[in-house]
This record gives sequence, structure tokens and C-alpha cells, in this order.
Amino acid sequence: MAVLQKTMTKGVIWKQMVLFALPIFFSNLFQQLYNAADSLIVGNYLGSEALAAVSSSGNLIFMMIGLFNGIALGAGVVIARYFGAQNYERLKIAIHTDIAFGFIMSAVLMAAGILLAPWILELMGTPDTVMPESLKYFRVYFAGGLGLVMYNIFVGILQALGDSKHPLYYLIISSLINIVLDYILIAWCGMGVEAAAFATILSQFVSAFLCMRLFHNSKESYRLVFRDIRIEKEMLMEILRNGIPSGIQNSITGVANVVVQSNINIFGAMAMAGCGAYSKIEGFAFLPIISFNNAITTFVGQNLGARQKERAKKGAVFGIVCSVLLAELIGIGTVIFAKPLVMLFDQNPEVIAFGVDRAQIAGFFFCLLAFTHAFSALQRGAGKPMIPMMVMILCWCVARVVFLSVTGSLFYDIQFVYWVYPLTWGLSSLYYLYYMIRHRSLF
Repeated sequence: MAVLQKTMTKGVIWKQMVLFALPIFFSNLFQQLYNAADSLIVGNYLGSEALAAVSSSGNLIFMMIGLFNGIALGAGVVIARYFGAQNYERLKIAIHTDIAFGFIMSAVLMAAGILLAPWILELMGTPDTVMPESLKYFRVYFAGGLGLVMYNIFVGILQALGDSKHPLYYLIISSLINIVLDYILIAWCGMGVEAAAFATILSQFVSAFLCMRLFHNSKESYRLVFRDIRIEKEMLMEILRNGIPSGIQNSITGVANVVVQSNINIFGAMAMAGCGAYSKIEGFAFLPIISFNNAITTFVGQNLGARQKERAKKGAVFGIVCSVLLAELIGIGTVIFAKPLVMLFDQNPEVIAFGVDRAQIAGFFFCLLAFTHAFSALQRGAGKPMIPMMVMILCWCVARVVFLSVTGSLFYDIQFVYWVYPLTWGLSSLYYLYYMIRHRSLF
């Protein structure tokens, strides 16, 4: 089976972007389904405190892997540009350098996740009733850091080459493995939350292996050759220049979310479980955002590499509009159907109340979240990752910490914690609108 390389430098713009974004949408849909399956099975078979343990680990995991995923994004931008410019010699070097550095990142992630887990969970104010299960889940999850990082590396390369279909095929396979293992290990064998983490990491290893096999068996000049996996210093510097700002952006966003999670933890295990259940539902509203973000970054990167700036702009505008409209429609749907959706995860009335309250505040503002992410994707594709990095640091991290510090000291009300997300989404959206008006350009 060959890599489905696809140039986005010619052809009908809307058609190319939709056809590229659709497989990513379905890939992330399956990813959300197996993440939701984790929570559904954990919540229904192990109880509210186990669900709280798995849910509270989510933001922490995002913070830990954010830097590495950002570097993978940076590598994707570099690869897309070389592919668009048809510089296949440098393209091959970029791919092999990216893979080699991925192995190093995996080792760092595994060590950091396993060793720092107790300290970080304690710093987050994780309740004593939830701490043992959170620690088990977190450590097992990061023991499989190699599969997690390498899967993201390979998917980033494939998407940069215009292939969004193979990641979909492989994610369907891994999702089914995850769900079946969850049910067998937890429902049949009676294992705890560590079984959910084990099922997840095993499925990620399967996806990473399938991607690696695809590259190795490819007939292209830039196919994966194991003896060529090495780091070229100049190429690594180019990848890091594009990737580190995106990585810092992801990590800073993760830190901000951990701060928010710490404020949720104050209200106890039921609040943690309710907000965690809603987060799984919220993930479905994020699907068009992720899909068109990747389409925008790849489209802009390839077309700027081919020196087609006007075409890059048209594609970016189309991607932004689609992302905003679809995210808002799904967000409104999560508000309307919040109660029955939260009830899928936990029947506890208190848990349901927390989840529904959060949905009714956040769900109407997904257009702002989509706009911010789409504009950030545009800037990354244009080779300007510093702009979204600074926006996220100021508008999301600093603003959230300040808001929660002030309101937390004045009011004991979880509603203020819920409002921190739409308020900071609005702040970043306003900045990007100002940027467009001031520079009279998307780039």
C-alpha cells in the first residue's frame, strides 16, 4: 500500500480542502469515540471516583505531550513546504530527521510522565479519594509514550504530504482494539483504571506500527529507510524553529487547563466527574476545528512553498469559515442535548448537574474557539508560529490564571471557572481580528 501523496497547489480549492479535511474529521471522530468509550466503561463499571481520576488526568496529559505534538506540527510545516516546492532530497532528510528526533522525545516524555506524576497531581489539588487511581492511570499511560509520540509524528508527515486517508484507516483499527480491550479488561476481568490506560497505549502502538510499515513499504524516493534514520543538525534546527513555538503554545494551553482543572478539583469528585464527562462531549465539537486546522496548515504550507500566495489566502479563508460554522452548530447541539449526553457517562444526579451547567455556559461560544485555532493554524502554515504562541500565552494562560485568581479569592462558585473558557476564547479572537485589520492581510 503506497502513501497517498497529494499536492494541494492546483485544482478546485474548496474541493481539495474538504476532501483532505473529511478523513481527518472521521479520524478524530473515532479518536473521540474511543476516548468516550474509556470514560463510558470506567464511569459505568468503576464508578464516579474512577471517572474523576481518568477525566482529571486528561488536561495533565495534554500539558505533558503538548510540547512534543507542537514539534511534530512544526516538522509537518517544513515537510509540506519541501513537498510543495518538489525538493524531494530535502524532503527525505526532513522525514528521517523528524522520526529520529521522535525517538528522543519519546524517551523524555516517558521518564517525565512516570517520575513527575505524583508531584504534578498533588500540585493540582487532586482529592485524596481520587489520587491513587489518577496516579495509576497516568503512569501506565506514559509508560507507552513511544507509541503516542511516534503515532503523532507519522500522522503529521502523512498529512503534510496530503495523505489524510491512511491515518483514518489506522485509527479505525486502533479504536476498535481500544474499545474491545476496555470492555474485556474492565467489564469482564474486573481490572481498574490502569486497564483503560493500557488499552489506549496498546492501540496507539498498533497505529504507529501501521504508519511505519506504510512508509517503509512505499516506492517513493523519500520512503522510510531504517539506516537513514538520523538527525541532520541543519534540518533539526529548521524543524525546531517552526515546532518549538507551537510546542510552547500547546504546553502553555495545557498549563492553563491544568490551572482550570485545579480550580474544578476544589469542588470535589462529583464536579470533576461532571466536568470530565462534558469534556468528552465537548471533544466532538472540536472535530471540525482540528480537521480544518490541519487542512489550513497543509494547504498554506504547500502553496507558499510553491509561491502561490493568493491561492493560499483563498484556501485559508474557506477553512476558517467552515471551521467556525460547523463548530458553532455542534456546540449548540451539545447545549440542547447536554443532559442525556452526560447521563451516558454517569447516572449520579450531582455529576449530571455539574456537566449540564458547564455545557450551558461554554457551548454557545465554540465559534470563538474555532476562529482562534483556525487563525493559529494559518500562521503556522505561513511559517509564523511565534504569533499564535504569544497570543495563547497572553490571552489563554495569563488571562485565565489572573481571572481565576481574582474570582477564586472573592467567590466560591464553580460558574466562574466555567466562564474562563469563553471569555479567553473571545479575547484571543479579538486580537486576531485586530491583527487582520492592522496588517490588512491574513499572513
